[in-house]
Amino acid sequence: MTNPEDPYVKVHFRLEGEGDWPPASVESLWAVDQGDGTARLDNIPWFVRGIACGDIVATEPDEEGVLWAGEVLERSENCTIRLIVLRDGGSAAARQSVMNAFHGLGVCGEGIERFRMVALDVPPTADLVRVRKLATHGVAKEWWEMEEGCITAQWRAASAG
Repeated sequence: MTNPEDPYVKVHFRLEGEGDWPPASVESLWAVDQGDGTARLDNIPWFVRGIACGDIVATEPDEEGVLWAGEVLERSENCTIRLIVLRDGGSAAARQSVMNAFHGLGVCGEGIERFRMVALDVPPTADLVRVRKLATHGVAKEWWEMEEGCITAQWRAASAG
């Protein structure tokens, strides 16, 4: 139910794992309730694949009122890129330096200590060629491992060449 004073809701996603990854079966993301059975995601997903911040998803409450995500109804055209930071053991300083490097290219990010991860929200307005070049350079230098959690045709077209 939409509350105009606080339109934020948690939307839950069921996760499909491979082996012991991801380390959870459900991920919940903050979203803005659109008041029509949909919500616009306002979080960078850590583990859910195929979605990005800003996407609008259908939602369905269960019998306890928990909102579960359905299909993506409208894409934001943002990309979700995840990095496992290897440099300096994935320390807070190493994660912050990674986020700072990408921030200069128009990318927002969040770090999480437990998994030495940085999740990046790459908007279509970012310099995708330079973002991809930096991302693949870091993989080649073994500064981080990379997962493309949700990518667009523009991301694919931005050759890291």
